Amino acid sequence: MDVSSEMVIYILPLFLANVLGVQTSIIGLIEGMAEATASILKLFSGWLSDKLGARKWLAVAGYGISAVTKPFFYIANSWGLVAGVRWFDRVGKGIRTAPRDALVADSVTKENRGLAFGFHRAMDTAGAMTGILIAALVVWLTQRNTLDLSKTTFQTVVLISLLPAFLAVISLAFGARDVRVEGRRAAPRFSLRGMGKSFIVFLAIVSIFTLGNSSDAFLVLRAQNLGITVTGILIMLAMFNLIYSLVSTPAGSLSDRIGRRRLIIGGWLVYAVIYLGFALAQAAWLVWILYVAYGLYYGLAYGSANAMVADLAPAHLRGTAYGTYNAVIGILAFPASFIAGLLWQRFGPSAPFLFGGTLALIAALWMMFWQPKVHPVDGA
Repeated sequence: MDVSSEMVIYILPLFLANVLGVQTSIIGLIEGMAEATASILKLFSGWLSDKLGARKWLAVAGYGISAVTKPFFYIANSWGLVAGVRWFDRVGKGIRTAPRDALVADSVTKENRGLAFGFHRAMDTAGAMTGILIAALVVWLTQRNTLDLSKTTFQTVVLISLLPAFLAVISLAFGARDVRVEGRRAAPRFSLRGMGKSFIVFLAIVSIFTLGNSSDAFLVLRAQNLGITVTGILIMLAMFNLIYSLVSTPAGSLSDRIGRRRLIIGGWLVYAVIYLGFALAQAAWLVWILYVAYGLYYGLAYGSANAMVADLAPAHLRGTAYGTYNAVIGILAFPASFIAGLLWQRFGPSAPFLFGGTLALIAALWMMFWQPKVHPVDGA
């Protein structure tokens, strides 16, 4: 699915800005609304997977909705229509994410949980890298090294993205299976208190970080702002995903040995340095270095944070915990992206990155001084 999704999503802000002439505040609004919608559904779908004791078919349904939605990007001719298609695509993501993550956690032992989520992120990102390279090839063949993206090029990429999207749905439907977890029972009414104090504090720290973690669309626009062509941006994104993919599995395995918290702190510190670098960058070559290094943040922190959710929450509430975690991240993505767009318009392209880097430093410091307690009941 990531082969399909990333080849479209990464050039979508360029399509909005270059073809439709949309302002950055509207781009931020579209991204924020889409992610917020997905987040609300993640909370419900995670809880429902706990109640049903089944994850797989909710995940299949979510991937299916996203696959069916993609062809409509081809006919999108206004930012309102793009927003609608993006919204339905995120509905699919909202339905699938929490059940899928819970299924991963159900399928492995706690001793290998970091490795499993690291490997998941590595494969996820390898697909993204492949999709971006395909998009880069299409851009190079259709418009060479021009600075702006054309409508025809975008539509060609959308058409190519359909095949891997539907193959993903088929492979999940026929290749995956649900795993029974000991101690699972009917999910109670939603309650944060039932998931423990450590989980709640973890959500609060993640919330601080996420409020400054605006859509990566702004990184793409910043690269174009400093003169990098569409083809150059896509090659840069592919290199970023290569680093992300290479780092994720060993970082996940390392988190099993030395603890998730250290990896998350390291990733957030890398993020802060990179965002401050984007704020100060004046040359295209520096953006290249920063964006490729950005893969270190994802590789260190993303899978480790997902594994930590399973560490802190009781096994029978795993779906609800992942739904809550992803909901918090996604809901805050709306103000994060909208604030970033407004800061860019009012104070210039450096402002959103200064804001994001500062909040990342605050979150990393809080995480350093926090001592979490792993939940004593673990069904894996």
